[in-house]
Amino acid sequence: MDHYLISFPSAWMQLTDEEHPEVVRTSHEAIEEAKAAGAYVFGGGIDESIEPVVIDGEGARSPGRTQLDGGFCVIRAATREEAERWAARIAQGCRTPQELRAFMFDPAS
Repeated sequence: MDHYLISFPSAWMQLTDEEHPEVVRTSHEAIEEAKAAGAYVFGGGIDESIEPVVIDGEGARSPGRTQLDGGFCVIRAATREEAERWAARIAQGCRTPQELRAFMFDPAS
């Protein structure tokens, strides 16, 4: 089983106030399906109200350098095709396209 990141930036989610409750419901349904199938690892949304920081090896802090926002989840899938099916299902629930990225295998992690 490989791990995949399914995500979308905040700007991609263009919803009206009226659509929001339904999208919350359908996106949660998609995640519940992934949990029931044993594919879901974890996920959530980036808290955009908290400024990111870069921490170096000495513990020094500096402002974050890259933009990362929106929502994400990590899934386990036997094949890339299976991961793509989960990304499509989550895109249906969220009503926004999803990016799919594979994690590199690292036997120490």
